[in-house]
Amino acid sequence: MKPKPSHYPQQLNTLGDHIRSRRLDLDLFQTDVAEQIGVDTTTICNWESNASAPAIRYIPAVLHFLGYNPLHPGQTLIERLVAARKVLGMSQRELALAHGVDEATWRGWEAREHQPIGRNVELIERFLKTCESPSTPEM
Repeated sequence: MKPKPSHYPQQLNTLGDHIRSRRLDLDLFQTDVAEQIGVDTTTICNWESNASAPAIRYIPAVLHFLGYNPLHPGQTLIERLVAARKVLGMSQRELALAHGVDEATWRGWEAREHQPIGRNVELIERFLKTCESPSTPEM
C-alpha cells in the first residue's frame, strides 16, 4: 500500500475533505472532478480547501462521484427530513411545493420554529419512507 500524499486530508470532516480524498484515491485532477460534477475547477478547489461547501443542487452529483453518502442521516423526524432533502438536491421551496406545503411552514419546521402536526407528520413520514427504503438505490 503506497503512502498517502501530504495533501491528503488527515480527517474526513467535510464534503470537501471527502471529495479531495476520493479524487486523490482515483488519481484524478480537479478538472476531471469538476467535469463529472458539472462545476468549474475553481469550485472544486474551493470545496476541497473548505473555503466553501457544495450548494444543495450539487449534492446528488457529489454523492454520485463519491460513491457513498457521508452526510449524517439524522435522528429526529426533522433531521431526517433535512438529510433526505439534501440528498435529493432540492431546496426547501421545491420540496414544499412538491408536497403541497407552504414554503414558510416548511422552513419553520427545518428551523425548529414549530413542529409539524397531524397530516403533515404523516406526509413527512411517507416521504421519508420512500427516500429511506431499502429499494432506493444506494449511492
